[in-house]
Amino acid sequence: MSKIGKNPIEIPEGITIEINDKKIVVSGKNGKIEISLLRGIKPVLSENIFTFELTGKTKQAKSNWGTMRALTANAVQGLSQGFEKTLILEGVGFRMMKEGENLNLSLGFSHPVKYEKPENISFDIEKNTILKIRGFNKEQVGQVAAEIRALRKPEPYKGKGFHYSDEIVRRKVGKKAAKSDA
Repeated sequence: MSKIGKNPIEIPEGITIEINDKKIVVSGKNGKIEISLLRGIKPVLSENIFTFELTGKTKQAKSNWGTMRALTANAVQGLSQGFEKTLILEGVGFRMMKEGENLNLSLGFSHPVKYEKPENISFDIEKNTILKIRGFNKEQVGQVAAEIRALRKPEPYKGKGFHYSDEIVRRKVGKKAAKSDA
């Protein structure tokens, strides 16, 4: 039995769920998310409670049960509350600015790096070093945060680069002057 799959999903006001043959469409005031149905799972909608039933007995069907529940719960949460990731930029001379909706990043390269804003994502910059990425699709918010972090990962000696707000950057000890016994 899946511990995640058997949990019901409460549907808040303003969120609607439609069940088609091969997909589930979750709609809200911010937009809509389509989730493809996986094999061995039957969605059940009753008033404001949404659950999934197992139709197959295979190991894959049991795995799909928890996956479908998690994807649908993320869609409902995203459309009602939204998701947010925070990136912090450290380093002397490193900064970021918004140009319209896009980002202009100074990351120590010979040229500024421009990052175009994807659809359904918003950027907020605080103090030129803190970037908040917001959106209703959890997968998309995480992907955008990972792409921006990959532009300048935190290096282990001084910690310069992008890191998540809850990430701990392990620092290495630099070279030490050798003692002479003479």
